Amino acid sequence: MLKVCQYERERLDRTRNQKTFSLADIETTLADLGASYTVSGSKSGIKFKGLADIKSATEDELSFCSSTGVKAIHYISESKAGAILCKKQDIEALMDLNKRKSYQTLVFVDNPRLAFIHATKRIYNNSSFKRKKIGISSKAMVSEASKLGKDCYVGNFSVVEDNCSIGDNVIISDRVSILENTKVGNNCIIQPGTVIGADGFAYERYENTLELERFPHIGGTTIHDNVEICSNCSIARGTINDTVIGYGTKLDALVHVAHNVRIGANTVVTAGVVIGGSTIVGDTCWLGLNSTLKNKIKIGRQVIVGSGASVIHDIADEDIVAGVPAKSIKNRVTCDKLFLMAGQGNLDKRTAQVIV
Repeated sequence: MLKVCQYERERLDRTRNQKTFSLADIETTLADLGASYTVSGSKSGIKFKGLADIKSATEDELSFCSSTGVKAIHYISESKAGAILCKKQDIEALMDLNKRKSYQTLVFVDNPRLAFIHATKRIYNNSSFKRKKIGISSKAMVSEASKLGKDCYVGNFSVVEDNCSIGDNVIISDRVSILENTKVGNNCIIQPGTVIGADGFAYERYENTLELERFPHIGGTTIHDNVEICSNCSIARGTINDTVIGYGTKLDALVHVAHNVRIGANTVVTAGVVIGGSTIVGDTCWLGLNSTLKNKIKIGRQVIVGSGASVIHDIADEDIVAGVPAKSIKNRVTCDKLFLMAGQGNLDKRTAQVIV
């Protein structure tokens, strides 16, 4: 008897509740996104049954390719996907390639990955992006002195302490601790194991005995709308003023944000980052894996910090730094995609209107 391997079982489970979709659905998605596109090799009425990465996709699945040039040609020539969202800049080379595959449709857009995200949401009717439950688990504890907005979910063994304000449509997963004087905006996602609002690390020594006296933390924590915080993050409350996470900012797993830190809007903080106390991080930055930001420094807007960097000085707007200690490498970087990580040259003007 044949056995379905684990990978195939996971794929079957992923697509079980998914409706079939057509090329017209993809084109409607792109039109809603305001993206210009060109289609090569389309067949009217063709139906797709799923989504997959470019290496494993089959003729009835949609995929995407963000690579360009030789890499794009290689991936797409090897792929069996029925439709692929690919870079518009490779349209000439790929159209010639496409003529050899009668079953394959290529859709050329400026940003295939972004288009794929929106297509995925439409195809799944957003069901994969909504929580399964609304309400408070019987195993959670929410203080009567706190306020929960509409359509929130609080998972198993999570705690919301006194004087907290949670906005609408917030997901608080299992084993999350939200301590007193914390404000969470609308449409936020907080994944398991995260602690928000605990005291930070601040002490003062006595001159005579050299013993340590804890600095009192009487501030709170403010999380603005559309923030996502992945598993096992730690965000300390402020000593006097609040610690602030700006609109739309995303924190990967195992991030530590110390007391009094202020992070701007739409910044990406990747896994393992440590941000020292009272540091300010601007809008639309990218902080690379396991980088460290010293306390009491200022990081400008649209800054890229390389993986493993140790930042000990202020960084100007739109700079790129790397190394230990971190130094500017902007003049040596030529990759346009790297600049896009922090929105450089592609800044959404709405960012400037967000108050954090």
